[in-house]
Amino acid sequence: MNIVITGASKGVGYYTALNLAKKSENKIFALSRDVAGLKRLSDSVDSENIITVPCDITDEKSIGECIQKIRETVLGIEVLINNAGLLIKKPFLELTSADWQAIYNVNVFGVVNITRALFPMLMEGSIFRKTNVRSHIVNISSMGGVQGSVKFNGLSAYSSSKSALIGISECLSEEYKTKGVYVNSIALGSVETEMFQKAFPGMKASAEVEEISAWLADFALNGFKFFNGKVIPVSNSTP
Repeated sequence: MNIVITGASKGVGYYTALNLAKKSENKIFALSRDVAGLKRLSDSVDSENIITVPCDITDEKSIGECIQKIRETVLGIEVLINNAGLLIKKPFLELTSADWQAIYNVNVFGVVNITRALFPMLMEGSIFRKTNVRSHIVNISSMGGVQGSVKFNGLSAYSSSKSALIGISECLSEEYKTKGVYVNSIALGSVETEMFQKAFPGMKASAEVEEISAWLADFALNGFKFFNGKVIPVSNSTP
């Protein structure tokens, strides 16, 4: 499969890319604006099926250059994992307009921009494959973005952006279900990453990043067989 994953320079994105690369038939385009992190990813595998592509999903010019590079290699893609995310933890009254803009630029508008730019390739991916197989968009949300879940102080901007991402996923799944593109959201709970430690300093997460990433890699490749327009909670603790 041809796979694009954003936020691939560290954390869940990094290890998901490594897991996907274990299958030689997969070609993974690993996107991030962290060039040094992409180099670490490239250096960590003895494989040519991970192609690192510097890309800032908040910048349309950068997205355009990224798409051009991907198109030089493949005609279509079958999987898009929107994993890139930004967290700023501050009390509501201390969050500035710039803070809100920064979070939504990555977690909402950036996802919309990269998905829209890649959509023609997702359509091509579904057309060129077997008719009973769909292209799959997997949006990485958070349990904090799920309606009715426990919320935490200082995360109003982050959690609300992840709620917006869930809503977008549900709308796209309905709009394109007859076009060969399925869309699901993964609501992650606590995973041992830098972002989790930023949100909950000193707390031990209930899941290791390597095991969650292995599960996510499998879901990205096979989840469309059983799910579309769904929010999949992946959490066994609060937070």
